[in-house]
Amino acid sequence: MLIPVWQRLLGILLYLIPWSDALPFGKAMFEHLPPVLFQLLLLPAVPLMILQGVIPFGLGSLLLFLGLFLAVVRNPKIPYFLRFNTLQALVLSILLSVLGFAFFGILGGSLGGSLIFRSLSSTVLIAALAIFIFALVECLRGREPDLPGISQAVRMQLY
Repeated sequence: MLIPVWQRLLGILLYLIPWSDALPFGKAMFEHLPPVLFQLLLLPAVPLMILQGVIPFGLGSLLLFLGLFLAVVRNPKIPYFLRFNTLQALVLSILLSVLGFAFFGILGGSLGGSLIFRSLSSTVLIAALAIFIFALVECLRGREPDLPGISQAVRMQLY
């Protein structure tokens, strides 16, 4: 089945949600990048970060999550391609949020500036970037980005 171009583009935009959640992991790595590369990595997520920051106390992210989940994922009138990509992006976002709480809440106090903390944090950012690029390419091709484990869980929720 041929996926229309508008669905492909919306699928790409959905993966900006986990990418914006992954950016705090790159704080140590961004210090060593040229400013042009830093801006290139940050630029796609800026509109989403502004949208989430408009509502105080971190409720912007929660409202975005609930809105997408209830309006898109649970709506059978929305095409399956968009529902799949929305739910997969939301699952990735949840995973990155949990990792963020673990890194910056629990480990941040005791290992905050250590080499292992900075290395693990940068690894999470690079993995999120690889997933973002993979999802971008697959959505442009009109195929579902198949992420092991996550895609199976998403398919089980949608069927």
